[in-house]
Amino acid sequence: MDTPRIAEVLEALSQVEVLRLQRATEPALGQKVQALKAFQSERFRDTYADLLESERYGPAAHFFMTDLYGPTEFTARDAQFARVAPSLMRMFPALMQDLLGDLSALHWLSERLDTAMAQRLTSPAVNPKCYLTAWRQCGERESRFRQIELTLALGRALEDLTRHRWLRNTLRLMRGPARAANLGDLQQVLESGFDAFARMRGATEFLATVERRETVLMNALFESPPRWPAQSD
Repeated sequence: MDTPRIAEVLEALSQVEVLRLQRATEPALGQKVQALKAFQSERFRDTYADLLESERYGPAAHFFMTDLYGPTEFTARDAQFARVAPSLMRMFPALMQDLLGDLSALHWLSERLDTAMAQRLTSPAVNPKCYLTAWRQCGERESRFRQIELTLALGRALEDLTRHRWLRNTLRLMRGPARAANLGDLQQVLESGFDAFARMRGATEFLATVERRETVLMNALFESPPRWPAQSD
């Protein structure tokens, strides 16, 4: 029997596809979304330069930057995700419900907000000034802080998975079948996330840093007038 969380996952992925089709039929909007994503990826790189260079935290920071907030279109991965998520959530409900639920919810929310901001950009040439203007016009303060909550929840779910060592062996054994079933993109992100969080041997400090810096940034962008905060730690 399908659980409500499975329905939530599939609905989130469906809504992401709706947004993707909208951008495909509006090429100018699609270009602005990609430019916005690239700008945000560079912002992440600047905000977390120290973590990205850290031997302990670097892989997890790279995972967040490329697999959660990167400018790449995740069309193939999303299609694979939709195919197997219900089975994974039924097979491993205690392990996968929160992880896949939070991942899909974050994906949908981020794509929706990126599209809303891009609609307020006058061109694909994104700079801090026009980014701040679009940010303020878009608003949705509660949704922005929900992004942070979902990111942290996803990180905690990944950390919980690393406590189950048998999962790493299972993922390794799945490589061949995943490629044969055209699930390679999803396999890659699952392995990357698992390995990045396992390598930290504890994600408390990493997630606390993300929460602190993102909260400072969100508050600064919602100030009147908005501002880019200096890194505080």
